[in-house]
Amino acid sequence: MLSSFILAAIALIPGVFTAPSEALPQLGDRLHGETSNAIQARQGGYFWSSWSEGGGTFRCNNGAGGSYSVTWQSSGGSSGFVCGKGWSPGGNKAVTYSGDYTPKGPSYLAVYGWTRNPLIEYYIMDAHGDLLPNEPWTEKGNFTIDEGTYTVYTSTRVNKPSIIGTATFQQYWSVRTEQRVGGTITTGKHFDQWSKFGLQLGGHDYMILATEGYTSGSTTSNGTSSVTLG
Repeated sequence: MLSSFILAAIALIPGVFTAPSEALPQLGDRLHGETSNAIQARQGGYFWSSWSEGGGTFRCNNGAGGSYSVTWQSSGGSSGFVCGKGWSPGGNKAVTYSGDYTPKGPSYLAVYGWTRNPLIEYYIMDAHGDLLPNEPWTEKGNFTIDEGTYTVYTSTRVNKPSIIGTATFQQYWSVRTEQRVGGTITTGKHFDQWSKFGLQLGGHDYMILATEGYTSGSTTSNGTSSVTLG
């Protein structure tokens, strides 16, 4: 999976972020490698984060309020992006959103976040393109709540980028059985279900309603996404 950003608030000029671009400040180099770009900011009560690496074109637009849009085309090799809006810190929230999401190839639309101690990267996925994770998934079970039915998976990333630098860490996944674009995701309900499977979280870092697209093997990704929180 492509992942993570620097936990820092910076001044942001709203507009288009296209990667890679050596003219942009390489805020993600220390955490994400020499070819990555990361931007984070707080705007209108929301936390905005945009990260990319490798070749391809990733145009993440930070809109007004809780809105954002993205058009992307990944290329070969390690190529992809994650961008979205949410909160820092994250935690137990009712995340209500609407929008449009049209992916082709490996891609996710999900609540995406991190915890520390333990270091966990997590996804609560409402919709997706091709499910082609870069690490093997282990199914833990499924559950049904008023918001839908989800299957829970775990995976492990070894010596990969994270919010604390290169590290080995677990990923937790809730993948919705019937895809949707729009509705409410109550994150605490997922955290509670994960706990029943023995999956523990740490202290919450940021959490966003994210769009992600990436290259897996020889399969590239492209598409458009437009999301509004609230």
